[in-house]
Amino acid sequence: MSEELEVKRIRGTGWKSVYETLRNEILSLALPPGQLLDEMTLAERFDMSRSPVREALIRLGADELVVTLSNRSTIVAPIEVATFPKYVEALDIAQRMNTRLAAALRTESDLKIIAKRLKSFEAAVKTSNHLAMSEANKEFHMAIAHAGKNQYLASFYEKLLSQGQRMLHLHFEYLERTHEGYLLTDEHTLMLNAVRDKNVELADELAHAHTRQFQDNFINFMRENYTTDVALGPLRAAE
Repeated sequence: MSEELEVKRIRGTGWKSVYETLRNEILSLALPPGQLLDEMTLAERFDMSRSPVREALIRLGADELVVTLSNRSTIVAPIEVATFPKYVEALDIAQRMNTRLAAALRTESDLKIIAKRLKSFEAAVKTSNHLAMSEANKEFHMAIAHAGKNQYLASFYEKLLSQGQRMLHLHFEYLERTHEGYLLTDEHTLMLNAVRDKNVELADELAHAHTRQFQDNFINFMRENYTTDVALGPLRAAE
């Protein structure tokens, strides 16, 4: 009877452990962009049938972390460097709008949550665990977004933050190597203070500067590590 229950559990929930493990490995770049994800190989690795593995891959596809090719094979989604300027332009607008709204509409309860997320990020930075840092960074910015009280803008922002986590991983690597990691925690503190003071214009400026710093450091990382020339234009202010 216990074996039968175990089979039912795996069929119903086994995909979650596969999904979470693969997601973490993709975001941390342990599974690099373009890596083939073979269902049979993964089933053997996780000691499961192919059904939960297939379900996990479907959900990773919904997160845009894997893509299915025309021959039905699945690979880790490439990091589209050529479209980075468009990505960062959208991120800049979403970050500025959500931070502006938070400064205008935040409650005392919102401030406590944002401050808590800031402490979590600072703790993650001390561990030098880039995956923990990117997750904590996302939670900090989403706490600000939720304080803005616009679920549509917050949802759009969350999607962009999720799509950018692998690039943020490289961003953290660059900051760590150049000893400029302190800038992130300082900027987060300044953003929290602007939201607390209901200083909408300052919150806007800080959000824009935060995006620009991410862009500049990611471009510097790419220039150091890749020889292919990719046109990455300057970040314009989103009016």
